[in-house]
Amino acid sequence: MKIVCDNKIPFLKGALEPYADVVYLPFHKTTASAVRDADAIITRTRTICNESLLKDSSVKIIATATIGYDHIDTEWCQANGIEWTNSPGCNSWSVKQYMGSLLVTLANKFQFDCNNITIGVIGVGNVGSKVAELANILGFRVLLNDPPRERDEKRSDFVSLDTIIAQSDIITCHTPLTKEGPDATYHLIGLHVLNKMRSNQILINTSRGEVVDNQALKNVLKHGTIKAACLDVWENEPNIDKELMNLLFTATPHIAGYSLDGKANGTQMSVRAVAQKLNLPCKDWSVKDIPPPTQAKIIEINAKEKTDFIILSEAILHTYNIMDDDSRLRADVKSFEKQRSDYPIRREFSAFRVKLINGSKKLADKLKTLGFNLS
Repeated sequence: MKIVCDNKIPFLKGALEPYADVVYLPFHKTTASAVRDADAIITRTRTICNESLLKDSSVKIIATATIGYDHIDTEWCQANGIEWTNSPGCNSWSVKQYMGSLLVTLANKFQFDCNNITIGVIGVGNVGSKVAELANILGFRVLLNDPPRERDEKRSDFVSLDTIIAQSDIITCHTPLTKEGPDATYHLIGLHVLNKMRSNQILINTSRGEVVDNQALKNVLKHGTIKAACLDVWENEPNIDKELMNLLFTATPHIAGYSLDGKANGTQMSVRAVAQKLNLPCKDWSVKDIPPPTQAKIIEINAKEKTDFIILSEAILHTYNIMDDDSRLRADVKSFEKQRSDYPIRREFSAFRVKLINGSKKLADKLKTLGFNLS
């Protein structure tokens, strides 16, 4: 039995070797000849899994250790008897942490009170729902847009995209990339939407680069018709538009979900899926010994004479400061892919314990809901 794996998937080595011939390859060497006699592929978003790669192969399952699966030609796979699976929600807590750092950084930069700001969340799945929860904790008014969920669940708390554009101060995208159907998200935020936005609005995209028309965004930023934009995902990655980057408030190299915890979750879900399909005796395999955070695991905060927002900001920024990733990308845009593959240790809120002094129960509950442990 042979399993071909992306060599940049963390925590994977050793999991399947007792049961199969495991071959680790960089994505650009995962070719048709390399997978022809493989039974399974464990991959990331950089490997395009389509007919060109898979035709005449013995592949039975593709497991991607990512939420996104637009790199898999799912229709072709289904038509040709190849099972595929992604890792839904694996890094949702990581994106929540990324968004927390970004939102408090925006608030500090533009000196706004979150209690007077409305944020519109487009796409309310595993990630978007956690971002909405985060925004509520920070004090934002939150609007939700998710047409598929609105139809399926017949809920009244969803609003239209037009309402999001009309009423939100900050708009953040958390959708999958789809190019067909009534809910297609390719260039969902295109010129037609950007032209409706106002000079006091901020746009964030951490979903897929093609959800936002990058050329149109560049044009509106040049003309100052929106306040700011923040991108973690880009069209034409890793060959991103440097001119666009220089117009952004924050620019990061597709790492919002790159906490070690999120990576471990994605690896674990992929191994279990392959084991289930191939009937291997590691169906309950889990990652052990995730490296500890590089900063102090205990966050001591004296709440006296501080607002809840300041305290929450201190805790969030202790775990992760988005400006570090922004600075690295701006310093060397050509190393976009290397910055992803060599990303430094980032642990989620759950790896930290807050020692709260003079804090209220309400504040403690907010920190717990964010994911922190409390002393």
